[in-house]
Amino acid sequence: MNREGLAYTVVVTFVVSFVFVGLLAFANELTREKAGNNALIMERRAVLNAMGIRYSSDAEVLDVYKREVEPVRLGGLAIERATVDGRAVEAVRFSGPGLWGTITGVIGVTPDLSEIVGLDIISQSETPGLGGRIGESWWKAQFRGERIPSGRIDVAAGSGRGDKDKSNGRVDAVTGATITSNAMESIINRTLEALKEAAR
Repeated sequence: MNREGLAYTVVVTFVVSFVFVGLLAFANELTREKAGNNALIMERRAVLNAMGIRYSSDAEVLDVYKREVEPVRLGGLAIERATVDGRAVEAVRFSGPGLWGTITGVIGVTPDLSEIVGLDIISQSETPGLGGRIGESWWKAQFRGERIPSGRIDVAAGSGRGDKDKSNGRVDAVTGATITSNAMESIINRTLEALKEAAR
């Protein structure tokens, strides 16, 4: 076969592509179970974080979740319930559009929806250093213990260090990430409204 001909190029390209696709498929099959387990741990860890349930390592997450959390349906909504430090807590997963893709996470609240217990982000693809800061501890910590006096949360420009007033239903937006901050406000408030509707 002529090595400079079109047929040779097509055959070699096909063979090389076939080999590499085969290797990728094989690697995917080898890691499928571990990847699925890691995704489950990430989701369950977010639930525990949002509910304020302590665990010592990722290896312990699935056992703590199974022991402490009860998945239930409230109306048509899938939620998780637990008693944490003698107080009832409910958690629900949320999902909605950000600037560059879908933001998913978990919010923990008291059953009467008067207070946010915590919030954690499972996945997001916002701009690193800007909107991506919604995954940082300082931003998520603002929600811990935040009261919801009007039934909704305001995410607004502030000091950039976090709103310290836990009674005003307000958290600081991420500086320079207006679209992501507005998206989070919308997602959280839609989730709170869905919980309120489900509880009726």
